[in-house]
Amino acid sequence: MSSERCEVLERRTDKLREIRLHDPKAIREAARRRRRRPLIGDDGCLFLVAADHPARGALGVGGRAMAMADRDDLLERLCVALSRPSVDGVLATPDIIEDLVLLGVLENKVAIGSMNRGGLSGAVFELDDRFTAYDVLRIIDFGLDGGKMLCRIAPDNPATAATLESCARAVTALAENQLMAMIEPFWASSASGITRNDLSTEMVIRSVTVTSALGATSAFTWLKLPVVPEMERVVAATTLPVLVLGGDPAPGGMDTLSTLEAALCLPGVRGLAAGRALLYPADEDVAGAIDQMAAALGRTTR
Repeated sequence: MSSERCEVLERRTDKLREIRLHDPKAIREAARRRRRRPLIGDDGCLFLVAADHPARGALGVGGRAMAMADRDDLLERLCVALSRPSVDGVLATPDIIEDLVLLGVLENKVAIGSMNRGGLSGAVFELDDRFTAYDVLRIIDFGLDGGKMLCRIAPDNPATAATLESCARAVTALAENQLMAMIEPFWASSASGITRNDLSTEMVIRSVTVTSALGATSAFTWLKLPVVPEMERVVAATTLPVLVLGGDPAPGGMDTLSTLEAALCLPGVRGLAAGRALLYPADEDVAGAIDQMAAALGRTTR
């Protein structure tokens, strides 16, 4: 990165730090002034960039263990992504959304607040997915467009019961306020002492059927699902709108992209949510990675 670019980033981050130190009330005021837009565009699709990984201590991308630890760099990548016309908005935790609001890059963009980040990556309590970030009241107060929750279902771990109940309550409360409730379900196991998600087609289907029924109504519920073999069977398990995960690219990227394109053509799939694969591409061309994904979605990149 050039020294001139570094200076620009440093000045921008210094501005954020000054506001947080001297005028923290400005954060809420800026969020409430943000110009909002309909959740779904004219093409009926939704393209979100996800940046809620750091809150779980998941900072690695590929072989770079601390790739997401530099906040200046992360914000720069998010600003580039959000500047692309094909990107509808962002999915992130309060600290990141607040920085983006202050930077003015969430005008006319969708903002989804990540809610339960308590199950830290690699911790003995990883499956205890407590709601430690946004709650429904703050999502409403800050003028966000919905809330996202991780719902890992591990029959061998008693923390699952609390996660299911908490997610159900959040789904109901969001729906009462006509806001999207985005659930990211995984069938999981911790029997070996390491949390693992079961990405077999059958277990993804089972996670879909369980989480689709959470809450007193599913009228505003969306599912955020991984792309797995026989994805048509997964999507056939629900009538809820589905966003597919962009995921980390496979070597060469072509197999992943072609598989993603096939998933995006399935009935009920309404778009995608991708994070590290887009923000930290191997060639460091964030705009190029975004445009490639937009093409898979059938969107123009200009």
